[in-house]
Amino acid sequence: MAAYAPLMTAADGDGTQTSRSRLLSVAKSLFGQNGYDQTSTSAIARAAGTSESQLMRYFGGKAGLLEAIFNDAWTALGGSVSQIVTDSQHAREATLRLLVMMMTALGRDHDIAVLFLLEGRRMRGVTHEVFLSQGFVQFFKILSDLIGKGQQEGSFRNDVKPVVLASAIMGCAEAMMRDRLMAEHGEGESAFDDVAVRTTFASMVNGLAPSPTAAAPEPAKK
Repeated sequence: MAAYAPLMTAADGDGTQTSRSRLLSVAKSLFGQNGYDQTSTSAIARAAGTSESQLMRYFGGKAGLLEAIFNDAWTALGGSVSQIVTDSQHAREATLRLLVMMMTALGRDHDIAVLFLLEGRRMRGVTHEVFLSQGFVQFFKILSDLIGKGQQEGSFRNDVKPVVLASAIMGCAEAMMRDRLMAEHGEGESAFDDVAVRTTFASMVNGLAPSPTAAAPEPAKK
């Protein structure tokens, strides 16, 4: 377990934003390394150089803190999502670029990727309530709406409901993310790179075109 020194400096003071940011940053790392259930609010507060009462004040508890971590991560993608939709020639191209962007962003943040896979949609408590962050719900809706738009304009096949295709596509993304993380930890095949991810998404998404001749070009490599 990594040791975290308090992040407060004299210049920070105890402002709401800096305290909140410290709690988010430390919690993301501790959740990613040790797991959500194994990380206590006292450990998070101590590592962030603040108090449990501050954590409760900003997030209402550990579950609220996890939700804020996810929502901040999804929000960071918001501007790129809008730009992709605007710049794409049709909805299927936008869907492909959106998936590549998501996988690239998660590939750059190991802790968020681990949390997304292990904690993003897990049953909790005796009621077996499934945790879903608002950011994920919004992202899934954007994906479903894009597919629906593509069916109307003719860039997607229209014999399967948009929500079903969106679910299948997200399932593929989660599986690749999981296998990539396992490979990085020596638990599986060799880790595959971004080119393999992009090629796989292109094959899958373009395979959902009404006909092979309507396939959209792969996004430009950066």
